[in-house]
Amino acid sequence: MSPPRKFSLPWTIAALRKMAKKSPADRLIRRAAKSPIFSTLAFAAILFFMYADTLISSLSTKNYEILQPPQMTSNPAVEGQGQVQLPLTLNSTLMTVGLTERKIEEEVENEDPLIPPPKASIEERMEWFRGKLPALEILKSNRLSKKFHGRVLEFFNNNCWAQFFMVWLSTAQSFGPREFLAVDSLFSASPDGCLLILSSSMDSPKGYRILKPLLDRGFNILAVTPDLPFLVKSTPAEAWLDELNSGNMDPGSIPLFNHLSDLIRLAVLYKYGGVYLDTDFIFVRDLSGLRNTIGAQSINPATKKWTRLNGAVMIFDIRHPLLVNFLQEYATTFNGNRWGHNGPYLVSRVLERVRDKPEYNVTIFPPKAFYPVDWIKIAKLFKKPEKEADEKWAEETLVDISSGSYTVHLWNKRSRELKIEEGSVMARLTADHCNICEHIYDP
Repeated sequence: MSPPRKFSLPWTIAALRKMAKKSPADRLIRRAAKSPIFSTLAFAAILFFMYADTLISSLSTKNYEILQPPQMTSNPAVEGQGQVQLPLTLNSTLMTVGLTERKIEEEVENEDPLIPPPKASIEERMEWFRGKLPALEILKSNRLSKKFHGRVLEFFNNNCWAQFFMVWLSTAQSFGPREFLAVDSLFSASPDGCLLILSSSMDSPKGYRILKPLLDRGFNILAVTPDLPFLVKSTPAEAWLDELNSGNMDPGSIPLFNHLSDLIRLAVLYKYGGVYLDTDFIFVRDLSGLRNTIGAQSINPATKKWTRLNGAVMIFDIRHPLLVNFLQEYATTFNGNRWGHNGPYLVSRVLERVRDKPEYNVTIFPPKAFYPVDWIKIAKLFKKPEKEADEKWAEETLVDISSGSYTVHLWNKRSRELKIEEGSVMARLTADHCNICEHIYDP
């Protein structure tokens, strides 16, 4: 800050004389300037504005400092890349990158620009998409997203027992109690892990305030704006993104952020390795001991072979060959009009083709591991047992989950509006697998 200008009474009077216009009021001003009362009042006013400016500057600095995360300093290796020597000060290079370089309106968040107009023809939808392309920051690199790789490496060099990833492409405002509960329960099961949330909206002051209760407890969380061109560079999906950015591809009738979430989870696992997780889970057991694992959503009751897989939980080593196959399948069979085609159906299609090839070295867990309650029955998990049969089911479900499940998928499309009732299976699960446990009964 530059030093304050020194004011004197003669300088003030001279300035007033220069400012006065040649008008009948000029003589009045000249007379007033000669008055000792006027001189005293003018000097007092100047002192007041100087003090007010200093006070406001001080308060602004203090408000900014409140948004700073606690410093963390250590330097282990990033998985698959050996020791990376980097200066580690989270205040200056991680969370504050998003806090200081992003200028956002926190009280009003715009509607998602990736939702296509309803009932539009392919031609109309493509024309709409071409008009939206210049504003779609997620599809290109910018000043902040270009820092993505450096921020990721620095973050994971902080005593990370395991690398976890989540993707959030909606607004920070919509990151509600249910999503916070997922993050909270993850750290209940894996307190020494590091969670990277790939999200432009959460890489903001509002996002920081949402995560601050967990940061204050020392858990390792960072929301970072993803660099999609970097993530898909030198992968089979690079040409797909170029085609999308050209405006010559139909983005589909399903909101594009659903498909981009499917792509980002595959690309980030390929680039860094680790554990990808959706944001609608309760985490019961530590996942960090698993490698090259994916879960079955359903099995054939007669043959016990899986009939559908799900990519809501995926655990892979860096640059695992199966991830290349996933990215290739995404790029060559993309369909923006069919829900799940680029997500759970994609991983099922690819693994069906390589099911018996040992070189891929993949473990497929039964539904009980990650999806112990089917989406058809998920509402029952939220309700308080009213009858003896309901109570018996609740007890058996809790025992079953506790004995053999790593996670409980909440099937957000089915359960988002459901309230957790006291005494329900969800209420008991949450109480046993959370750190902060606030607002757990809020939908």
